Amino acid sequence: MLPDPAELPRVALACLAAFFAGLLDAMAGGGGLIQLPALMALLPEAAPGVVLGTNKAASIWGTTVALSRYGRSLTLPWASVGMAAGAAFIGANIGARLATALPPGWFRMLALPLLIGVAVFVFLKPDWGSVPRGRERRLLAVALGLGLGLYDGIIGPGTGTFLIFAFIGALGLDFVGASAAAKAVNVATNLAALLVFGARGDIRWGWALPMAAANAAGGLLGAKLALSRGAPFVRRVMQAVMVVLIGKLGYDALLG
Repeated sequence: MLPDPAELPRVALACLAAFFAGLLDAMAGGGGLIQLPALMALLPEAAPGVVLGTNKAASIWGTTVALSRYGRSLTLPWASVGMAAGAAFIGANIGARLATALPPGWFRMLALPLLIGVAVFVFLKPDWGSVPRGRERRLLAVALGLGLGLYDGIIGPGTGTFLIFAFIGALGLDFVGASAAAKAVNVATNLAALLVFGARGDIRWGWALPMAAANAAGGLLGAKLALSRGAPFVRRVMQAVMVVLIGKLGYDALLG
């Protein structure tokens, strides 16, 4: 369960990455941009399934803590969010089973133009997501949850950002509310993938447990910042995340 003493410096770096991943993910998604590449670099000898499983075992704690913090402060359409989370759980379970069988480059190529379209829309519509609009389309939220759950199970980075955009459109939430709803779906997708990877033994618990504590601390701080600074702040953070994510996915899809 405990990491080898020789691994402790690498574990410490992984925990630092996990903290900032939880912080970013709680506000605007995109935590996978930090944590997953860090694990890939720090565990170069590990199989892809082990890296993905360890990543999920750590990140579920940040999303859970952030969701708890949001839930104490916000009123959301929980029935619709819960149904979307249930659909995402199914999608993520399927995606995790496919993760080692399908080339992830396919999904990066699909995600890249979609993310560019989302970014253009968000940058050109400065009032979008600034206040709740109250238009709830439950079936659309469920369908988006299923599709993004599948993506999260296979790759993961950027799922939270896509979910925020999805819930602003499907449930009429502002950026803060959509971020909170995204955490509920993230918990479901992380749990679904974690069950698959855990059953395979694809988790390094000596790394995952300290990373989980760091990720949870970052998630709590990120949720507090989002609640205190409001939708304009979350929007700016999300815009920055999208720019970085487009660059990362573009590199991976075309040159990586």
